[in-house]
Amino acid sequence: VAKDLGLELPALRRRDLSIIDRGRTQYFALHGKTGHLLTAQRIDREQLCESVQQCVLRCELIVEGEM
Repeated sequence: VAKDLGLELPALRRRDLSIIDRGRTQYFALHGKTGHLLTAQRIDREQLCESVQQCVLRCELIVEGEM
């Protein structure tokens, strides 16, 4: 995430970063030491997308401050 935003990891840590998933379950998290976006828990495709052939999970990253 830090690399994609063009920020060094210390700069990313100083900003208030939020990951917003749709729904009640938080599927994604940010690794504090590497800045990588990770799955926060097991994702069960059959449960989420049952009969849909293409399964997509959307999330938003909100970074405080000017870019």
